[in-house]
Amino acid sequence: MPDTNLHPAHPAPVPDIEGDRIGMWLFLFTEVLLFGGLFLLYAVYFSRDPEAFHNGGKVLSRVMGTVNTVVLITSSLFVVLAVSALQKGKVALARYLLLGTVLAALVFLVIKYVEWTAKIEHGIYPNGPEFLLLPKGEMLFFNLYYMMTGLHGLHVIIGASLLTWVWWRMGTGQITAAKPVALENVGLYWHIVDLVWIYLFPLFYLVV
Repeated sequence: MPDTNLHPAHPAPVPDIEGDRIGMWLFLFTEVLLFGGLFLLYAVYFSRDPEAFHNGGKVLSRVMGTVNTVVLITSSLFVVLAVSALQKGKVALARYLLLGTVLAALVFLVIKYVEWTAKIEHGIYPNGPEFLLLPKGEMLFFNLYYMMTGLHGLHVIIGASLLTWVWWRMGTGQITAAKPVALENVGLYWHIVDLVWIYLFPLFYLVV
């Protein structure tokens, strides 16, 4: 009879749930530092020429900015409800709510694309014909506008992709009420994306 002690079974690896959560919080801290530095840069330039920033803000569409703010806040609500639904074992409902979040992200990006396109068609973009005629302070305003909203838009795309990945994993049973960390971490990332926009909105659209 073979000695089973010579070939001991290897136990399945236990997920490091707390480690995953701490790792996500550390990553989010770096995101806060990134955008915090940009907000500080904005504050420095604004203090030097507030009138130019006021004039630049008048060119932006408050309506589009407001709609996008409502869209992102709603999307964060969907994520909170999705986490709650998963914790209660309502996987199908959680997946529907995630789809709602991804749809909201797409609406946000479409509105931002329309807004950017309108400015570009009028020559208001770095080194554009109308852009070069602007005072230096307004040039700085639009440079910051494109850089900061563009970087935020990239985060929206990444967040929507991660939410879609989580949605798929929930459908295959890899994310459940007993294993919710992936959804929780991606949800935290999405809340940071939302929070950044809540700061960007008044800085650029309400500066008038």
